[in-house]
Amino acid sequence: MIGRTMISCLLMIEAACTTVPAQEEQVPVHGETGRKCIEGRAQHLIGRPASSELAREAQRLTGAGAVRWIGPGDVVTMDYREDRLNIELDERQRVKALRCG
Repeated sequence: MIGRTMISCLLMIEAACTTVPAQEEQVPVHGETGRKCIEGRAQHLIGRPASSELAREAQRLTGAGAVRWIGPGDVVTMDYREDRLNIELDERQRVKALRCG
């Protein structure tokens, strides 16, 4: 009984803290920057060692709004962002793949 009461209280508190945007208000979608990543423009970077210069060059070439490094065995979210460039690295910290998303 106490468990149900606690859950009810938590749900009421959450509902009280939630705001609803006005109908005419534009709600931004996470990850939308108005940019779109085009991975094919940077494929020649595969095999190069990871560096901040490489990230800047890849971002410039692809038009990506964000860069995410993915190392061997890294756990990453499955959210899709059309403005993000994922740079996958191998065990030697060299670029293994470049993918948008």
